[in-house]
Amino acid sequence: MTAIEVNGLRKSHQGFEAVRGVSFEVAEGEIFALLGRNGAGKTTTIEVLAGFQRAGGGSVRVLGHDPYAERAAVRPRTGIMLQEAGFFPELTVAQTVDAWRGFTDAPRPRDEALELAGLTGRSGTRVRQLSGGEKRRLDLALALLGRPDVLFLDEPTTGMDPQARAATWTVIRDLAATGTTILLTTHYLEEAQRLASSMAIMDEGRIVASGGMAETLAARGGRVAFRLPAHVRTDELPLPVTVADGLAVCRAPDPDLAAQTLLTWAAERGLRLEGLEVRAATLEDLFLELAPDARSAEGARPAENARSTEDAR
Repeated sequence: MTAIEVNGLRKSHQGFEAVRGVSFEVAEGEIFALLGRNGAGKTTTIEVLAGFQRAGGGSVRVLGHDPYAERAAVRPRTGIMLQEAGFFPELTVAQTVDAWRGFTDAPRPRDEALELAGLTGRSGTRVRQLSGGEKRRLDLALALLGRPDVLFLDEPTTGMDPQARAATWTVIRDLAATGTTILLTTHYLEEAQRLASSMAIMDEGRIVASGGMAETLAARGGRVAFRLPAHVRTDELPLPVTVADGLAVCRAPDPDLAAQTLLTWAAERGLRLEGLEVRAATLEDLFLELAPDARSAEGARPAENARSTEDAR
């Protein structure tokens, strides 16, 4: 069954078109990664799906309903973890969870929510004393209170240490295994590659790549990198390469076969290919290929909504 359907979604803010005809589907129980550089339109898309904003064009359905027009049917069955949540700094972690439980139908017990988020030992700590990563874990605990059928996670592990991030990955996988549909955004591309079975990459409000994670990466092939031997010209090599700062890179559908070809060629000439590295395509390779100026464009785009420029991610 399809849990999320997006068809030709458009959304503008003060004359700026943040989302420009986006379409994708997320199956029930699937982990779907929506990726892109800052200002690509990811958070706006999530806010429309969560019912916080009305679609400007096209259509969206969450669990078969319009999340804005039919909020009463959708909200109790969804959870959302935004990039920043508003907490009362003087409340303890336990008091914060109890307060949110009061607004949630049939909520999880407080201790269960804290255990899921790895905050059991911090229940008596005031929110203002939490680290940034601990606040993200508190965000997660609140998003899970209602046992959601669909969970939206916007940069869920930002600020977490490696141990907390790994624990959060386990929680996300376990939720999907029990049927929860999860749509996440993240700038940690390794995180997306490890968690998601499908993905879409947005750039300037449009989807520029999408599909199953494994299939999409397999179709990109891989690469072989090595130090170009002295006095060897690139046109002498048996395969085409690009060279930067002495590092030769060969992209090939089968990187293992390409490496074998290069090593055989080198052995016949008594050469060594130093620093030889063979690897399959990664999500980072694909992301940087499709959005090559992603690193330099951080924060360069107008905010996607009036509440926070950070939400433009």
